[in-house]
Amino acid sequence: MCGICGVIGIASKETGEAIVRRMMSAMVHRGPDEEGVLLCSPVVMGSRRLSIIDLPGGNQPIWNEAGTVAVVYNGEIYNFRELRKELQSSGHEFRTNSDTEVIVHAYENWGTDCLKRLNGMFAFAIVEMPEGRTGRPTRVFCARDRLGIKPFYYASAGGAFFFASEVRALLASGCIEPEISAQALPSYLLFGSLSEPMTLVEGVASLPPGHSITVSAGNPTVFAKPEAYWSASSDFAKQKRAREKESRQEPAETRTLLEDAVESHLIADVPIGVFLSGGIDSTAIAALASRAQGGIHTFTVAFPDAEFSEAEMARRTAERLGTQHTEFTLSHQEMAARLEEAVAAFDQPSMDGVNTYFVSWAAKQSGLKVALSGLGSDELFGGYSSFANTLQVGRLAKAARVFPRSVRESLAKQFTDNRFFGGSADTTRKAAAAWQDPRSFPHPYFFTRALFTPQRVGSWLGNQAGLSRDSPWSEWLRSAAQEAAAMDRFTAVSWLELRSYLANTLLRDTDAMSMRNSLEVRVPFLDGPLVDHLLSLDGSRKRREVRPKGLLVEALRDILPDEMIAQRKRTFTFPWERWFRGPLGERVAAGFEEWSPALEPHIGGAAASAVWKEFVNGRTTWSRPWSLYVLNEWVKRNLSATATERSQRRNAAAVSIA
Repeated sequence: MCGICGVIGIASKETGEAIVRRMMSAMVHRGPDEEGVLLCSPVVMGSRRLSIIDLPGGNQPIWNEAGTVAVVYNGEIYNFRELRKELQSSGHEFRTNSDTEVIVHAYENWGTDCLKRLNGMFAFAIVEMPEGRTGRPTRVFCARDRLGIKPFYYASAGGAFFFASEVRALLASGCIEPEISAQALPSYLLFGSLSEPMTLVEGVASLPPGHSITVSAGNPTVFAKPEAYWSASSDFAKQKRAREKESRQEPAETRTLLEDAVESHLIADVPIGVFLSGGIDSTAIAALASRAQGGIHTFTVAFPDAEFSEAEMARRTAERLGTQHTEFTLSHQEMAARLEEAVAAFDQPSMDGVNTYFVSWAAKQSGLKVALSGLGSDELFGGYSSFANTLQVGRLAKAARVFPRSVRESLAKQFTDNRFFGGSADTTRKAAAAWQDPRSFPHPYFFTRALFTPQRVGSWLGNQAGLSRDSPWSEWLRSAAQEAAAMDRFTAVSWLELRSYLANTLLRDTDAMSMRNSLEVRVPFLDGPLVDHLLSLDGSRKRREVRPKGLLVEALRDILPDEMIAQRKRTFTFPWERWFRGPLGERVAAGFEEWSPALEPHIGGAAASAVWKEFVNGRTTWSRPWSLYVLNEWVKRNLSATATERSQRRNAAAVSIA
């Protein structure tokens, strides 16, 4: 696991190295063990390494035998041993035992098609030097894993192309202006995180999951748009037809694939732990890991208030599995005292992620470098309420299209006056938004994930222009919805969860918060063969029993406690609602009084204060004011430069690049 960065298109080797070293310094937490720099003007690439596999031999950059291909890489390739054997049989010579070197030879052997052979989480940049190490580079090939587990950000400025594992590393280069992206901001207000492929920094983009990009070393500012190398929809029909002809037992096959996934995710030359809550997902991972390997550590965040704490269930699970268990108790006093460090860990603003920060901190304090997480299970096995709510909202949106807008708007008040779907006031507002303008989103699913309604976000921004369907993030949502159209209802929601909430919020936050603590988090539920298998199954085969995640429960029934199977689903979250009605809430409210000048032209502090009052009066949940608090704090830390400061940065960047 590493942090990578680079710049392409700067003639001066010294200037290029200085820029890359600034970016590397901003990511020391991602790789405190080693650093490496590749200097082959006009390409300079850097890496900060957290050593996990082949501790003495995996330092980067890593070259092929002839010195014509080199890579900097962040992630893990779980099938690297199998690929290594195949490549050796083709004549490739290896000098290390690292998975990094497999990428170099795979690219040399299969070209860009190597991406179809890699099973893992990764983001990398490969430089081609046909004349060897002393020659000039010709191009740089960059890629990101299928589901976006590992990040890759890029920007073009001053005639050069920049990339890094973190947005803030790009800002640290001194060449990217710290300006807010007015086009990206609506996606944050709508969903509580920035939607692919955008960031909150103007001109900085995210390479989307399952995409690659090629940059010419000689003309780095002219590059083809990111190209998709994987999408479930491309293989969905073929896989589904093939599977319909088979008579395999889904629970048994799912069990085998889960066991294989966990076993491959345990490959490391350092101790491994598991994030353990009181739920099925983390328990499944811990149980399978304990069966595959001894000495597993487990970690739980506990709370003094037993109503919110899952510590007792996790403790019993750890005792039954024989793991080395650690509990970290977090009180509201400690949370308030450490709020600044947790918020400062966000690489991009998000309404989520703080829980991962603290459990990652606890794991790191115990000396671990690697932890397994249950992320991905809810998306693939149907654990979220969105699987049921999408159907309801879809019916409502379909009915709404029969009526003209004037009628819909006049009837919208009926929704807010009466609790719709038997839900909360926030759920009712989402339903009203779908009724009022069902075309706000390309699929009913997105209404279920909305934090604030499109109508309210539009009112904050002054008009609906900020919600333009021409924006890159709108196109990402639309593309995901189009791909989902070929799938059954259950699998369609699963796919949309993978492409939106998981990629934009959960995986991004997990990477940022864990790496801030120099901890690698692996996600076995997102193992390639397992994801392919589950997406190819008809939804009826995954629902199985009445309870959510029926297929997962059936596949692992013999290793899951009965009391856990019977309990109502609980989401691992902090007792924010209660904390916000104490000193922590006073802290948040005070934050709204110091509103960022960079945000004021887009959304005013008065709007945020109004949302806080809604929470105080019980008309909304904690997540809405919290999302605005994090947004404000992040912008103040990273984008609140004055016009004079931005001009100075621009001039300095122009001089350095020249």
